[in-house]
Amino acid sequence: MKKKIKRLATSLLPVAPNRVGDCNRCGECCKLPYPCPFLRYDAEGLSMCAIYNFRPPSCRKYPRTAEENLTPQVCGFSFVPTSQVVEVGPPETLDPLVPSEQSA
Repeated sequence: MKKKIKRLATSLLPVAPNRVGDCNRCGECCKLPYPCPFLRYDAEGLSMCAIYNFRPPSCRKYPRTAEENLTPQVCGFSFVPTSQVVEVGPPETLDPLVPSEQSA
């Protein structure tokens, strides 16, 4: 129970900027520290959440940090060294009234 409360409290913090990857639907995080009652499996054996649109922040953000990732062997998320993090800003917008440069 103590771990569940800690996970809930830390879920209010932002996700580490060095987290990369995507959920691979292994379902292992949904079994921490005990199986979630909303965990389901499809015909291919991939996990899914019965309340996906309403899931709590602790589920939405797992794993929030490398230290929090208790399932690194199977989780689709991983963490790169912070020196490799590339900040991506908003896309540049082009002014449609200004013609682009043309080659001569």
